[in-house]
Amino acid sequence: MFEFITEFMQKSGYLGVFALMALENIFPPIPSELIMPFAGFVAARGDLNVIGVLVAGTAGSVAGALPWYYAGRVYGKERLEAFADKHARWMTVTHGDIEHAMAAFEKHGKKVVLLGRLIPAIRTLISVPAGLAKMSMGQFLLFSTIGSLIWTGILTGAGYALESQYERVAQYVDPVSKAVLIGLLGWYLYRVVTFKSGDKA
Repeated sequence: MFEFITEFMQKSGYLGVFALMALENIFPPIPSELIMPFAGFVAARGDLNVIGVLVAGTAGSVAGALPWYYAGRVYGKERLEAFADKHARWMTVTHGDIEHAMAAFEKHGKKVVLLGRLIPAIRTLISVPAGLAKMSMGQFLLFSTIGSLIWTGILTGAGYALESQYERVAQYVDPVSKAVLIGLLGWYLYRVVTFKSGDKA
């Protein structure tokens, strides 16, 4: 994966940064923790402009979030609620839980999307509830762009500062990503085990 990312970006420049960041959001195993620090290193070396790297990385990140947003919007809250009625235990939520969650998202969705774009492992998933809640495209693009710009800026800046040691960024961020994923999995398993049939709506 590492060799593929570095070779692809060296050959394709800004377009490669855009494409890899879009894929990172659609297919999370491609890590932004390697893409943007390497792009920052290339910019520090003088082969790319750091502003161009930031624009390409942010645009790619937002573009990659759109398919998940549309997936949530097309599937819709009603279908999700119907699915939860049939598979409440494995969903670990009921019809009523979804209604409450969507109501909360409609109230705080802007902050949730912005902050969600800054959290490894959550960055991709946060687009789905935005679509389910039918958040306006304008708001979704605005807050996704702000959050993505901050995230890509942090990673690019770290790679720019560290230069040839840019790989260290991934060494620090990767454990955080894994911890978030393990925490989410543990929470889900706990919910499945402790779910009671009487909880159904």
